Amino acid sequence: MNIRTIILCSCLLSQIAAAGTKVKGLRVWTSPDNTKAVIDLSDQVNYKLFQLSNPPRVVIDLENTTLEKQLKLKNNPVIKKLRKGKKGKHTLRLVLDLSSEQKARSFLLKPAQQYGHRLVIQLDKPKTKKKTVKQINNKQDRNIIIAIDAGHGGEDPGASGASGTREKTITLQIAKRLAKIIDKEPGMKSVLIRQGDYYLGLKKRYKKAREKRADLFVSIHADAFTDPKVHGMSVYILSNKGATSEAAKWLAENENNSDLVGGVVLEDKDNILAKVLLDLSQNASMEASLKSAKKVLAALKKIEKPHKKQVERANFVVLRSPDVPSMLIETAYISNPKEERRLKTKDFQLKLANAIKDGVKQYFYQSPPPNTWIANHVKTTKHTVASGETLGAIAQSYKVSMTDLKRLNNKTTNRILVGEVLILPKILP
Repeated sequence: MNIRTIILCSCLLSQIAAAGTKVKGLRVWTSPDNTKAVIDLSDQVNYKLFQLSNPPRVVIDLENTTLEKQLKLKNNPVIKKLRKGKKGKHTLRLVLDLSSEQKARSFLLKPAQQYGHRLVIQLDKPKTKKKTVKQINNKQDRNIIIAIDAGHGGEDPGASGASGTREKTITLQIAKRLAKIIDKEPGMKSVLIRQGDYYLGLKKRYKKAREKRADLFVSIHADAFTDPKVHGMSVYILSNKGATSEAAKWLAENENNSDLVGGVVLEDKDNILAKVLLDLSQNASMEASLKSAKKVLAALKKIEKPHKKQVERANFVVLRSPDVPSMLIETAYISNPKEERRLKTKDFQLKLANAIKDGVKQYFYQSPPPNTWIANHVKTTKHTVASGETLGAIAQSYKVSMTDLKRLNNKTTNRILVGEVLILPKILP
């Protein structure tokens, strides 16, 4: 081999090395269950991952890879520090120093939507053996539990507005405001499904609601459309087709056989009886979903004219719980510049949260689950408006505040009609 050939080969090797994969960035998301470090890559990569103890750390060797820019790690409770180095000439070594022992898993993701190639390192806390305790909501005077799900999160930002507002941010803000408002209501308690900016699988969301024995599941979203003029709110429940297909899956999957469905254990039932029990539970859940969704939509109409006048049905995965009444609320179109601006304001978020709470409260005041504080302490009376009566006089005669009376009946004015039926609550001693 002459010197010219050697020089040519060296140049080619240098070009190959220079054309290798580049690390473009790093994002870290921490949820109550795990921490995910996402490494953005310019191309596919061969890599090796291993763990070391004393102190705990994760080492990632990326072959033929270089850094496009310096990686920054924000304060994180699990990953204390990020270090970088080289192993040989063309292998980039990244070291994650951990605050405690974690079990590391990794996988590569191909380009999808706004993301390119990615390497995901998932860190799970070591599992401690838990005793299985089956709880039924039969405690006297228990709170009604509302599971509030903030749509999207973490790697999944959802829709984006013209000025860059992300759906995942807005939905979490509204969810937290709604949770605070619900917690102030006697006999009601909120459970936030997603508490921070991290990704949570759709099925895991409604499974968390079931684990918390929720009486209602409310998923908050902010829609987007190609036409920026489209606006308004919408309320969805699960379509009958989606419910039927999910019921079949529940009966087919062994992992679901021991789950409680409407308080009934299916694992010791034959297939026919299990299907009957599941159908009964699911039919009751679908009926409750529709009734509660109608109340919430009526309350939202007090803010403005909705995008859809009726409750819509769609096959959303997040609504597929067989025994928890569920609804999905599209609060506004984030793709509409005017609605995007409103969605970012505290005032509009509070209006949305209060309207959702009013609709939920009205539903449970009229249909309280047994053994709940509302069922045992709130007496609901129906009053038919007679000629000459005023809303103020009716409120005074039943010892109810005008504000509560209007909220419970989804009224924005004091106007009432002869023959109109009003719902009046009374707190029992």
